[in-house]
Amino acid sequence: MLSVQNLHVSYGAIAALKGISFNVPAGTVVTLIGANGAGKTTTLRTISGLVKASSGNVMFQDTDITNRPSHEIVKRGLCQSPEGRMIFPGLTVRENLMMGAYLRNDRKGIEQDMEYGFSIFPRLKERMKQAGGTLSGGEQQMLAIARALMSKPKLLLLDEPSLGIAPLLVKLIFEKITEINRDLGMTILLVEQNAHMALNVASYAYVLETGEITLEGPAKDLASNEEVQKAYLGM
Repeated sequence: MLSVQNLHVSYGAIAALKGISFNVPAGTVVTLIGANGAGKTTTLRTISGLVKASSGNVMFQDTDITNRPSHEIVKRGLCQSPEGRMIFPGLTVRENLMMGAYLRNDRKGIEQDMEYGFSIFPRLKERMKQAGGTLSGGEQQMLAIARALMSKPKLLLLDEPSLGIAPLLVKLIFEKITEINRDLGMTILLVEQNAHMALNVASYAYVLETGEITLEGPAKDLASNEEVQKAYLGM
C-alpha cells in the first residue's frame, strides 16, 4: 500500500532522513521505532506532505504522492493522527470528529463512522458536548485517533500515541489499535517510542537511528533481538 524509497529530508544544513526505504503492505500494522530525534515524526510528516522531501519517493497505492499538498493526500485515503494530538481545544468532541470528515458528504456514512469511534472509545460519547481542551491527555489521544478515522482512511498514520498518557490508558489505546486493524482491515503505520508496545501490536518493524534504518524484520524477531532489547526494551 505504501512504499518509501530512498527518502532524504533536510532542515537547512541538517540531514533529518538519509535515504530511508521501507514498505507497508495492505492490511498490516508496521511500526517505526527509535529514540527521540531519530527521524520518526519527520518520516510521517513527509509522507503526509507537511514536510518537503529533498529527494526520494513516496508511493501510495502505486501513485507518487511525494511533496503533494496534504489535503490531496488525505483525499486519496491517507490520514495522520499527529504527535501531541493537535485536537481543536475550543471545539466540542463531536465538532472535532466532524472536522475529520470535512472532505466527506455522505451523511449516513459519517454518522456510522462516528458511532464506530464511540463504540471503541465510549468515553468520547460520554463527553460528546464537552470542549476538546477539557479532556485528559488519554481522552484527547482517543479523540485524535477517532477524528483521523472519520476521514475513512485506507492507511492510518499514528505518531506517538502513548506520549504523555497514563500507563493504564496506553494499554487501552494499543488494544484499540489492534481492534481497528482487525475490525476494519485498516493498514496502520505506527511511530512509537514505547518499543515494547509497538512490537507487540505490529507484524513488521523498522528501527530508525539518526535518520537511517539500521534494522528491520518481523516484529516478534526484533522483540527478541539482543541489540533491540538493550537499546529500546530496557533488558
